[in-house]
Amino acid sequence: MGASEWVSTSVPYLAAPPGTQGDAWAAEATAEGRRGSQRIVQAGEVVAPQVVAELLGTPAGQSVVARRRIMYLDGEPCELTDTYYPVDIAGGTALAGTARIRGGAIRLLADLGHVGVRVREDVTARSAADHEREQLGLTADDPVLQLTRLTFDDADRPIQVDIMAMPPRHQKLRYEIRIG
Repeated sequence: MGASEWVSTSVPYLAAPPGTQGDAWAAEATAEGRRGSQRIVQAGEVVAPQVVAELLGTPAGQSVVARRRIMYLDGEPCELTDTYYPVDIAGGTALAGTARIRGGAIRLLADLGHVGVRVREDVTARSAADHEREQLGLTADDPVLQLTRLTFDDADRPIQVDIMAMPPRHQKLRYEIRIG
């Protein structure tokens, strides 16, 4: 992998490894000899966007807990991530605040009794929205990759939706599947 290429796999973001205290993003970047950080720009209850309501199976107009973050790689913004949770899971927890979560959100969800066991990801390419161009330093013609991740618990209940926008330059998404 060249210094300008970033290879990302979803596995570290699905389950909190035992004994870890930091976030998965920083750990993944460090493992590649890079520096990963994030800034939480907004958190709290919001009316679920239509696509989020559909994915979580909540009625239109219902509130969800949202966390909006800007991810940085080596100090440069590289991804915008919006994460949504049902209010009955995340309301009144650290997920609804802007402070860093000790051990990460996945560990907190597990501590609350909500462990993801199945994930569905969809990746699409689209034109960048104005705020994405501004926050990611894109030109008017630059597209973004949108990765939408839906996480289910062992009862097949949707517990988390992540919607990520990232410039496709230097990106490589890796999916490894083991059958049997």
